[in-house]
Amino acid sequence: MSPPDSALNTENRLLNSLTVEERERLSPHLRPVTLPVGEIIFHPDETTRRVYFPDGGIVSIVTTSESGQSIEIGMVGREGMAGLVVLGDAVANNRRAVVQVESTGLMMGADAAREEFERCGRFQEVLLRYVQAYLTQVSQSVFCQRYHRIDERLARWLLECQWRTNSGEFNITHEYISEVLGIRRAGVTDALGGLNKGGIIDHSRGFIKILDQESLRADACECFGIIKAEFERLFGA
Repeated sequence: MSPPDSALNTENRLLNSLTVEERERLSPHLRPVTLPVGEIIFHPDETTRRVYFPDGGIVSIVTTSESGQSIEIGMVGREGMAGLVVLGDAVANNRRAVVQVESTGLMMGADAAREEFERCGRFQEVLLRYVQAYLTQVSQSVFCQRYHRIDERLARWLLECQWRTNSGEFNITHEYISEVLGIRRAGVTDALGGLNKGGIIDHSRGFIKILDQESLRADACECFGIIKAEFERLFGA
């Protein structure tokens, strides 16, 4: 059985936006979890039976074509929840959620999440606000993939990772960046090399460290600013 305050000791912004009464009511349903790199927490076309509230790290929401091409359409970290079971039938149509930066967090069953949502209290309001912010993220990602250069997109993506994890160091491979951004690995290598030469990042195989956040912001497109501003408008800075 989870300790009574399991829902009170978290870095997750959604849970921390709830009333004390709601968090105490949810506490018996929440279980601490570790989310290791590469773990798939829900699969395409399966009914989502659990939801996750990360304390940090990154969970990528990825869609895949029939030919096997994949691209990231959204990210979840300490600002959100993976598994929007309160909307629709909770089937992850053509989407999977995979951990790309390790994290701890809290997990609860989908039924308990729906039950609390249907009370029409603060939990419902918070999740609907999160859906609004998440849709901004997804729509901006589509725009970014179509109109912005690879180096701008990479800088934006690294800033999103830093914002969600509150860390400037990531164990991430070129192969994975290539998949989530939908570009060839050679393009990733060139873009990372440019940032490295400029002293903005330090990178080696499977590891990236942000050295100069301001310069990274200057190199990024406007999309990160739009996404971050929407979250802060809805949930506060």
